[in-house]
Amino acid sequence: MKIPLFVLGLLNAADAFVAPQKCPSANTHLFMSDRYGVGVNDRARLNIDSGVGSGGAISRRRGDVLDLTEIWEDSSPVIVQGGSLRTWSFANPAIESVQVLLKTEGRPLDADVELWQGPDNTPHKMRVYVEDGALRTFNAVIGTPRGPNTVAIRNIGQLEFPLDAVVRPDRDDGLAAGIASVATRSETIQGGALRTYPFNPTVDSVAIILKTDGRPLNARIELLQGPNNNKQVVELYTEDGLDRPFFAIVETPGSGNVVRVVNTAPVEFPLYASVDAYRVGGGGDWADDGLMIGRAF
Repeated sequence: MKIPLFVLGLLNAADAFVAPQKCPSANTHLFMSDRYGVGVNDRARLNIDSGVGSGGAISRRRGDVLDLTEIWEDSSPVIVQGGSLRTWSFANPAIESVQVLLKTEGRPLDADVELWQGPDNTPHKMRVYVEDGALRTFNAVIGTPRGPNTVAIRNIGQLEFPLDAVVRPDRDDGLAAGIASVATRSETIQGGALRTYPFNPTVDSVAIILKTDGRPLNARIELLQGPNNNKQVVELYTEDGLDRPFFAIVETPGSGNVVRVVNTAPVEFPLYASVDAYRVGGGGDWADDGLMIGRAF
């Protein structure tokens, strides 16, 4: 029995109109990122919370980064009197970086830090000023490739202002590795330009990395707390910002902290800066959300 052609056409047309089937349900996850590149899903997995206020700093667990207090407790600080010079020599060429930590008993800290490599060769030098050397200690890691190297610290303050210094080799899992694990995002700062990084009161310290593509590095790092109120200033020079990058931890107690990085080199010498929160303590030292009420005596 033959089926007429017009019947076959009707059957094909009916097959074309098939009722759409219900799509299987799919779970959608909202992913938001802040200035530090951490999403909501990552934040839940890493057990970190967003900071409140300007800066948007993130809170990390205490076990993720190296505690500076442990370094001071495990070391024997050397007292550098005002106007005097102390040196630390490292003859082992396997030591590629050293930790430099400075503090006082609450007095101002003013020092010159230099790296000597051979006669009349200073590939790295810094001028460090801290308003309160006990509240904000100076913590840095400088590169010492191709030894022998000598670190020289000169206390250019007055005789009444001594400082404590710790200079020791930095291990592979030491301070530089902890800073690099936190400050992962970098941005370019052209010669003569500056960048500011505000942080909220919950941030106790900030990790900073400065480097170049092999050109000299000239920069100034400032910690501001209020308009034109410098709490810490570091003037930095490195002859090769790729071979000797600069790592530092700046302590930021209190509120209104802003880190400012200035590239003091000409426009032909850009640098790459990474600035991020290092230690977040939740602002437990400030009651009533940092509100300070004065009273008359």
